[in-house]
Amino acid sequence: MNQVLAPEEREGFAAFLLRLRSKGTVPKALVAALEATPRRGFLAGPYHAYAWSERMLPIECGEAIEGADLQAAVIAALALESGHRVLEIGTGSGFTAAVMARLAGRVVTIDRYRTLVEQARMRFEALGISNVIVRQADGTVGLNDGPFDRIVVWAAFDGVPRFLLDQLSSGGIVVAPIGPEEGEQVLAKLTKVGSRFEREDIGVVRLQPILSGVAAAI
Repeated sequence: MNQVLAPEEREGFAAFLLRLRSKGTVPKALVAALEATPRRGFLAGPYHAYAWSERMLPIECGEAIEGADLQAAVIAALALESGHRVLEIGTGSGFTAAVMARLAGRVVTIDRYRTLVEQARMRFEALGISNVIVRQADGTVGLNDGPFDRIVVWAAFDGVPRFLLDQLSSGGIVVAPIGPEEGEQVLAKLTKVGSRFEREDIGVVRLQPILSGVAAAI
């Protein structure tokens, strides 16, 4: 599973690390996991130069992936450990699942688009990552394969997703954007305490609203 960044990717990665460190301490294990996961391989050729930038970049199915800085901040907020079972709602390119797989025990990642699911699966195989399960599924209902220790969502809910309580282990954490379809949302860290969530707001984002169902054609 250990990969080496290509020389042309190292300059961008170094600038990315400087930005992260200017915002606070970056866990060594996370840095190692990011460095072991060449982000260029998850993007189309025209966007390779921006692989480690803060820019949101287009991928297949009319979707986009978040900037590298936001992705790293969200993964850091999850505080992943080697025994954790993780649910990711919104596979996208597969990059974040690949990084989390190097930090957690098992990652289950779902997306509504079959094309994204199939492409991500091929990328995991090419990198020799065997502890990720990728499925086409409806993210608005989560996944009844839990409980999960961590859940991360890459699309916005209009309110706290309380239905995820039943899919989360005691003391487990959800990181998800919460807010209106149009405009900014709050990135919330929700920790399960008994039958409720304790909420900590950790940032402001602007992501697409979560969509119900699965895509029929792609």
